[in-house]
Amino acid sequence: MARTIPETIRKEATSGERLLFQTLKEHLPQDYIVYHEPEIYGRRPDFVVIGPDLGLVVLEVKDYTKSTLVKLNPDRWSLHKRDGKRVTVTNPMKQARDYAFRIADKLKKDVALVHTEGKYKMQLRFPYGFGTVFTRLSRKDLQETGVKDVAGEKQVLTQEEIDPEKDQFSAILLRRKLKEMLPAPFSMKNPLTELDLARIRYHLFPEVRIHGKISKVHMHDSILFHLENLETMDLHQEELAKQIGDEHRLIRGVAGSGKTLILASRAHLLAKEHPDWNILVLCYNISLSRGIRRMIQEKFKEPDLLEEEGEVSESGKVRVFNFHEWLRQELKISKEEEIPDLLEKLEQGTEGFPCYDAILIDEGQDFQPEWLRLVSRLLNPKTRSLLLVEDRAQNIYARRRSYKQDTGLDFRGRSRVLTVNYRNTAPIVRFSWDFYRAHASDHGKGNDEVEIIAPQSTLREGPKPVVRRFRSIGEETDFVAEEIRRLRGEEGIPLSRMLILYRVKYGTIDRIRDSLKKRGLPFTWIAENSQSKRSFDPKEPTVKISTIDSSKGLDFDAVFVVNVDRLPLSREKNRDREVSLLYIAMTRAKKHLCLTYSGDSEFTRYFDRRIQENPSVHL
Repeated sequence: MARTIPETIRKEATSGERLLFQTLKEHLPQDYIVYHEPEIYGRRPDFVVIGPDLGLVVLEVKDYTKSTLVKLNPDRWSLHKRDGKRVTVTNPMKQARDYAFRIADKLKKDVALVHTEGKYKMQLRFPYGFGTVFTRLSRKDLQETGVKDVAGEKQVLTQEEIDPEKDQFSAILLRRKLKEMLPAPFSMKNPLTELDLARIRYHLFPEVRIHGKISKVHMHDSILFHLENLETMDLHQEELAKQIGDEHRLIRGVAGSGKTLILASRAHLLAKEHPDWNILVLCYNISLSRGIRRMIQEKFKEPDLLEEEGEVSESGKVRVFNFHEWLRQELKISKEEEIPDLLEKLEQGTEGFPCYDAILIDEGQDFQPEWLRLVSRLLNPKTRSLLLVEDRAQNIYARRRSYKQDTGLDFRGRSRVLTVNYRNTAPIVRFSWDFYRAHASDHGKGNDEVEIIAPQSTLREGPKPVVRRFRSIGEETDFVAEEIRRLRGEEGIPLSRMLILYRVKYGTIDRIRDSLKKRGLPFTWIAENSQSKRSFDPKEPTVKISTIDSSKGLDFDAVFVVNVDRLPLSREKNRDREVSLLYIAMTRAKKHLCLTYSGDSEFTRYFDRRIQENPSVHL
């Protein structure tokens, strides 16, 4: 079964498009990708099929009958409409060909996707083609109507070749017909690799880009581009982001599974699909809201990396706030305690209040039930486009809810789960989840209503987490500062990609700053005040210092959690909050994780036992 993106076809699709969508999904191999109406450089072909042993094929779908066709030539076709009027349209084969050539011209600018020498130099390393699917015409009809003469024979799929209900249908024949649509004069020596497919997706769909370093290469009197350190969304993440206009949806994912990336990509796509929509993005954390805002702005401002110059577009009606900022700026209330009165007013009508065509909420587990009720009342009832993203293992506010009761929307059958952690290395995933499972009151299983999702690690390996006990907090912070200096020198990790986390400010923050100052390491204290949280710039060449709370949704190459003996906090009645906080802290680290402490607590005694059982955890 092939991977289809989006996962389900839109309601407005024609019957022929629906038939082809289902046939391609069920009868092509599982390593094939089928895109339905993707936006590619301002165009929307009906289907784009990419297969490792196929290459790339663009398909246009037409539900024409014999009586529809009036006069045909290689450029324009005259058709009968249902109301009896005649219309003239572009030959669908020409339309598909233009789409395919436009795509190929863009991809040819990537040096890794073309032949650099030989007979086919500067041509794509894989074949590409195009064709038209006539869902209501047979092979015999092609001959009788003259379609064969103006559209060819090999570039066409007919009813019996795409309808599994027909006796002549064969999945093998379908694949063969797709390959016949490839006019390339050479065959593929080797199938497309995962990296090749990632490159193609990276260039065709900017919304799936996570990271990539572009440099120019001069070759054969042309300027090509070389792409390094490529990262893209995986196909499951892309599927979720591209369920455009699919009304309400719940995405539950483990730490590091790309939840925020999916949310930002979905906001970007909704804005492109519906430029007149008023789109709201909310989260609880101030610094996370700034991160999401930057992420969305980058997607709008990112130029076409395959062009000499790319157009910069605006973010339109996408507005990003943390919840309390939204209350002040959009609803003009300064206190959370005013929400019940506001809900009463909304019961009388929504006139005078903002109306949002789409609302996207990150870290939904942080939202109070009445917050969700308020937000839901301002959602356009015609679109019902609400996306909730959550991870209950990161619930630090002990908020219980029924989403159906809070929002009035039933998410049964409309939820998806992300279990793969892409952020952390396998040792960090195992180490942090072992801690969470050992200390959560439900042992990481969740309650009857909501299951806590256990993370599945990627195969990305890295150094084991470091756990160190010291005699004082000063020794802790001096060690951390030296490690930061070492990682910058030996591994080239920028200061901007290193983070120090703490639970309690008093007795800790001054020590951290003093240790960094003594070694000439510039730093930014993210959690110093509200202004510092709002102005946080992740690219500033400084070590970042933050509370664990303010680090939610962020990630860094190296993370140091100091003064771990202050967890669990003695005055905190909700012990599970403390467990979640330390789990959040550990899962901010992409490669290096270090925990230090100089006192005793329930958690440090656990780590002491881990060190005794496995000395390799100790540096």
